[in-house]
Amino acid sequence: MKEYSTKERLLKAQAEAIMPGDAAQPLLETISLWQNTTTIILHGGSVFEFKGVFPAGELAHGFYNLKGASGFEGHLNLEKIDAIRLQSKLHRGRESYAFVFEDSSGECIFKIFVGRDSEGELIQSQKEQYIAYQQQFRLGVTA
Repeated sequence: MKEYSTKERLLKAQAEAIMPGDAAQPLLETISLWQNTTTIILHGGSVFEFKGVFPAGELAHGFYNLKGASGFEGHLNLEKIDAIRLQSKLHRGRESYAFVFEDSSGECIFKIFVGRDSEGELIQSQKEQYIAYQQQFRLGVTA
């Protein structure tokens, strides 16, 4: 059996949080106000990665339409987002935090990671907001 470090055990314990899918739009609106993040889209065995400010969006024609100044655009079908899992883990020995947007089968639609500064450190204000969401939606905890 694998032995986990204290830091790995702490991240694993914190990770048990899931937001309902209907929280997607307000969460995306908040994230669009953050500095740089990393967005990962998994599709057909390929991984697409965007580093930069997540674009603001608006509802129109049945989609949440992203329109970013950086060229990152898209049309999200918010109805397909069943849950948002808060993923906390070590990646290459460093803390990593992501919002994982999942469909009703538990498949990942896309992920948005807490951003890093020019030194590769997590952006503290984003980490703090992430942890606040994590505490609010922790499994087994009632408000």
